[in-house]
Amino acid sequence: MFRKLCFALVASAVLVPAMWAQTADEIIAKNVQARGGMDKLKGVQSMKATATMAMGPGMEAPTSVVVKRGNQVRMEFTIQGLTAVQAYDGKTAWQVMPFMGKKDAEPMSADEAKDIQETSDIDGPLVDYKSKGHQVELLGKEKIEGTDAYKLKLTLKNGDVETVYIDADSFLEIKEETKRTIRGTEQVVETAFGDYKEVSGIMMWFAMEGGVKGSAEKQKLTINKVEFNVPADDALFKMPPPAPKADAPKTDAPKTDAPKPDAPKN
Repeated sequence: MFRKLCFALVASAVLVPAMWAQTADEIIAKNVQARGGMDKLKGVQSMKATATMAMGPGMEAPTSVVVKRGNQVRMEFTIQGLTAVQAYDGKTAWQVMPFMGKKDAEPMSADEAKDIQETSDIDGPLVDYKSKGHQVELLGKEKIEGTDAYKLKLTLKNGDVETVYIDADSFLEIKEETKRTIRGTEQVVETAFGDYKEVSGIMMWFAMEGGVKGSAEKQKLTINKVEFNVPADDALFKMPPPAPKADAPKTDAPKTDAPKPDAPKN
């Protein structure tokens, strides 16, 4: 009897993770359906969004993002007449940051590149997560500002862990938490999504607020327009070479009126 009980406990322990995984897959399937369905999502080959990013009190930055299937993305934002670029072509993540006195494109560090690389996934990490090498685990339900939400633990292929919250009623994503190394310190960045609107049969969030967890400083992004399947040449995402440096002006040899010495006499 005791041995049978032990076997039952072991069998249950094996089955529970499978049950959780199946439930997680069902939630993801409902999330995909809520967003418009797999056919609609896969029909998007490129996307362009124009937005306004609030950087702080009285400071706003016009922003544009172009994403192309094949893990390509380019984001630009302008502050006080200077335009910064962050991009990824599927292999190289690079940026131009004129605010830091850098006008030429340069590769991003591994930590800096993670956000732009994730943004390049036009479907989002939950869609086809297994084929992408990610893992998902359901952690149960949790209240997010009074809203019941499913809590998913998403372990990316690169080892990073994100917590994704899916509204239990709409099955749309309302929040995520991500561990990031910022200036050498590991911190948790939380991002909230809202103001969902339908664009060509696909539900898109039009408001995002994010920042370091526990900090009062938050960045807000308000999307003004979303377009699907816009022309986007691959060259848009490639890191440009450094701008050619101007050649130093040539100067003629200085002239002198000094007399030449006489040749020696024999």
